[in-house]
Amino acid sequence: MDGRLEIDNNRSERAIKPFVIGRKNWLFANTPRGAQASATIYSLVETAKENRLHPFYYLTYLLEKLPQLSNPQDPEALDMLLPWSPSLPIICRVFSSTK
Repeated sequence: MDGRLEIDNNRSERAIKPFVIGRKNWLFANTPRGAQASATIYSLVETAKENRLHPFYYLTYLLEKLPQLSNPQDPEALDMLLPWSPSLPIICRVFSSTK
C-alpha cells in the first residue's frame, strides 16, 4: 500500500461538482453560439479558480481591460491579462490555502 495516495476520491468529485450541477442550465443554450459562450465563461471561471483568483473580480477586470486594448491581437498585451500573470491587480487574488 502506498501511503502517498488518498484513500478516497472526494477531491476529484468536488472538482467536477460545478460541471454536474450546471448541466441542466446548459439545456437552455439551444444554439451553437450560446453553447460556445457558456463554455468560454465556464473555462474562464474554472481557470481563474485553479490559479487562485477570485472569479468575479477577475472577470470584471477582463471586461474592463479588454475593450481598452489598442491591438487585441497583440500577444504581449494579452499575456498581461492571463490568470497566471503577475501584473494582475491584488483584488483579483485569493489568499486562501483552500480552493
